[in-house]
Amino acid sequence: MQLSNQEAERLIRIGVDALRQGRPATAREHFERVTQTGRANGQIWLLLAAACRADDDTVGEEAALDRVLALEPRLVRALIMKADCRAKAGDERAALNFYESALLIAAGQQTPNDLVPELRRAEAWVAQVKARVEEQRESALRTRGVPPEIRSPRFQKSLDILSGRKRIFVQEPTGYYFPELPQIQFYDPARFDWVPDVEAAAGAIRNELEAILAVGTEGFRPYLKRDANRPRMDDNHLLDSKDWSALFLCENGKMFEKALEQCPHTWEAVQAAPLPRIANSPTVMFSLLRAGARIAPHTGTHNARLICHLPLIVPSNCGFRVGNEVRQWEEGKLLIFDDTIEHEAWNESAEDRVVLIFDVWRPELSERERSEVAALFQGPALE
Repeated sequence: MQLSNQEAERLIRIGVDALRQGRPATAREHFERVTQTGRANGQIWLLLAAACRADDDTVGEEAALDRVLALEPRLVRALIMKADCRAKAGDERAALNFYESALLIAAGQQTPNDLVPELRRAEAWVAQVKARVEEQRESALRTRGVPPEIRSPRFQKSLDILSGRKRIFVQEPTGYYFPELPQIQFYDPARFDWVPDVEAAAGAIRNELEAILAVGTEGFRPYLKRDANRPRMDDNHLLDSKDWSALFLCENGKMFEKALEQCPHTWEAVQAAPLPRIANSPTVMFSLLRAGARIAPHTGTHNARLICHLPLIVPSNCGFRVGNEVRQWEEGKLLIFDDTIEHEAWNESAEDRVVLIFDVWRPELSERERSEVAALFQGPALE
């Protein structure tokens, strides 16, 4: 069938008017005359699908939607309608895939107002189905002798990820990546034989900190400092702000003699740990987070090390997240974590929070690998 552009446009207008007036059969007849020419675009096939739906013809609707998605596979409205068809046909898995695809695509674009209720409906359907699937999974695991109370922590985390309660976080260093290292968010301090010595010195370290704080925080400087000779691609609100500040005993391998004189017990205590004594390391500092401040999610520069927090002054309503895990600082108890996994911190109290931070070699690196990394970091070859 041959139609002029003018005639095709006339048929579409008549079809749209008929659809609005509640005459789907008439609308369908006019849209089909256009699609039979082989010149219909995705929007015309979508109008035909809508007319078929209004005419209670699921088969015709889905056939039209298949043509839409062949032409425009990321069209959110068509994905939702296709999901509806699959759900009506009892194909729950396919429906779930189409609904989730629609929601994912919609999250990255501006949504027309009339599509918002459809997206909310899709979200509710997905949530309901996932909750039922999870209930069935839990029931099956109990029947098979694997109830929650006896599960291994890693298996439970796998279920949390499967259900969507947790995300997959991996190492994303901004500078250097050492491959094939385990993706561990928080390390168990009990696996490190040097931890008891550092924790035993927490009282002496806090005394040295309090002596410094007694005369003010002038020695602390913003942790994030602007450098005119280095571009910044972010707009971090803590840049040049003392809301997050640090007093360095050692920064990227550079010693600060005044701070070392003020904190001899602190410096002595961290010598028990395997500090990476290489170019640009170690760093040992008191980190101060002011009341109400929040450090946005970020990742560290390289994954050949771990970061240690020794909490010294921790008011209530402070928190720390690495990947999926949120921990509360406990004064005198070390937290050891991989800072190349996304992490953030907050202080929602009315007082300042201070922790001692230092870096250590990752235990998985052999002595040879450590020496190789040290050699790499010595000069411009890294750049």
